[in-house]
Amino acid sequence: MWQVSGGHGRIDRAKALESMDAHVADGFTTWDLADHYGPAEDLVGAYRRRYSSEPGALRNLQFLTKWVPRPGPMTPPVVAEAVATSQRRMQTDALDLLQFHWWDYTDRRYLDALAHLAELRDAGAIRHLGLTNFDTERLAHILERDIAIVSNQVQYSLIDRRPEVRMAPWCREHGVHLLAYGAVCGGLLSDKYLGQPEPRGSALDTTSLQKYKRMVDAWGGWGLLK
Repeated sequence: MWQVSGGHGRIDRAKALESMDAHVADGFTTWDLADHYGPAEDLVGAYRRRYSSEPGALRNLQFLTKWVPRPGPMTPPVVAEAVATSQRRMQTDALDLLQFHWWDYTDRRYLDALAHLAELRDAGAIRHLGLTNFDTERLAHILERDIAIVSNQVQYSLIDRRPEVRMAPWCREHGVHLLAYGAVCGGLLSDKYLGQPEPRGSALDTTSLQKYKRMVDAWGGWGLLK
């Protein structure tokens, strides 16, 4: 649900919920979102309210959110309030999977946050605890603290195979699943762009296309891709 975070066009709430309906009807069961993806958590809450009175309507659906705090003191009240906010927005007593992200490894208070998140998981507020964009070194530090992590979400595609170097073998050994994003590079790895001229300027009209075009450039350029 990054597409509702901005940079992908105006979001119409009613049409967004209709689109969720259509995806579920086609067998789509798992949604990836975050606390900072615009109205994503609120849309999930609205979807849950819509079907809360229908037995079994939500049984097979999973909504995976993220918490991306500004580095700072990670006290139990700070962590609990963040989880409670997502619960409130998503209309649930237990988050299916909370994926934690921290961008400043020099500030080791991310370990405090994860310790408190693990306590909330054990208390039933979170079903599973995961990470987003952590490197292998920090993953090892976290597991050394006996903080159980089920997954790490990382960018992985035909043109970005960095996880294969150290992370995938390490995760396989320690039972941590990898959740890949950017697998089709925002659409650039699709038939639509096969053999086409290099997209530039206004042709890159979403945040996704702009981001993954930079990845293509870093990988070796459009000439290699087409």
